[in-house]
Amino acid sequence: MELYRTLEQAGLDPIKVALSSVGQLYAMSEIDLLSFKHSLVVESFEFHYQNNTFFRNACEARGITPTQILCTDDLIKIPLLPIHLFKANDSHKLLSKSLNTIELEMRSTGTSGIPSVSRRCSDTVDNAILGIYAMYREFLKLSKGAGLYLCPSTEEIPEMGMIKALNLLSGLLDTHKFMVKNETFAPEDALEQLQGWGGRFDRHIIGPPFLINRFIRYLKATNTRLKLDKNTLVITLGGWKRFNGEMMSRAEFNQECIEYLGVRAEQIRDIYALVESNVIAIDDENGVKHVSPFVHFSVRDPKNLDKEVKVGDIGQLAILDPLSRSTPGFILTEDLIRLLPKTDESGRSGQRMQYVMRLPESKEFGCCAVNLDKRLDDVEAERDNACPIVS
Repeated sequence: MELYRTLEQAGLDPIKVALSSVGQLYAMSEIDLLSFKHSLVVESFEFHYQNNTFFRNACEARGITPTQILCTDDLIKIPLLPIHLFKANDSHKLLSKSLNTIELEMRSTGTSGIPSVSRRCSDTVDNAILGIYAMYREFLKLSKGAGLYLCPSTEEIPEMGMIKALNLLSGLLDTHKFMVKNETFAPEDALEQLQGWGGRFDRHIIGPPFLINRFIRYLKATNTRLKLDKNTLVITLGGWKRFNGEMMSRAEFNQECIEYLGVRAEQIRDIYALVESNVIAIDDENGVKHVSPFVHFSVRDPKNLDKEVKVGDIGQLAILDPLSRSTPGFILTEDLIRLLPKTDESGRSGQRMQYVMRLPESKEFGCCAVNLDKRLDDVEAERDNACPIVS
């Protein structure tokens, strides 16, 4: 809290300072980082309490005001928005700013087909972009190379949150190519593109796990083994469950990347993100996901959401995201995760997480990657079953 007040007194925005100081935040002691995050969350709580009638009513129903969040242990008192509210027809009630201030709408559609709509004002867009780029630089260190995007472009699906986040990586690269066009993916074209870049660029493969897996299946079927570059990264975002309910094995995926792409385990990096939040968690070189140091994860007992589970135990993820100004960033997800204790291998403070699964009672699973997976399968089935043209 003292650091927060010092920044304010100097005329600086503590959020903007935090977004440009990721490395320095990770270098703080655990106590100091948690205290700083607490101050960011409290300020955000005060803003939404004052500017959002729906949220303030939820607070009053629980008898909670910002003045009661005195220490980090009090963060659990902040009311949460169940993530399904972003799918409701009246989701505009979640806004803490007027609709005419909204600059960007992001969407994510899972197996239900009902889109989750996240609206971001200019301040929130600024915060999200600064935060994502800062995390990309901290963990991926990209500044050059060629990106093979195994997903559609933002031109085809501009509102899809997953693609929007991955597309930000392209600004750090020398060149890039999207390999899914008009809902079709030709793995032979992807292979030709990778080979064409060989010897000229570090080659990176970027996309949801299921599409990278499709490419690897093609390499296996044609008995093709690549040897990509020493600085290559295989970057995944979009979840590990397919539209048919099949759970992809991260261990098997990694092993096949090593065998057929010729990369090392530390070159494979998965990202956890949600369209409704500005959080991003990225694998380090040891395969451990680090949560954005300006966002706080609270892992709850699914049977008693007013209680947190111990570090290492599986619980339901609640996100306290102070970067969001358009809507309260206090979200109860349907994801089960565990927070991991700090190890000697990690030089960073902050929270480390492991995704486990969706809640068993969740009405749908997956994000926009699942919907994309199903659509590609449907298009391929339609093409394979089409009647041949005969004279």
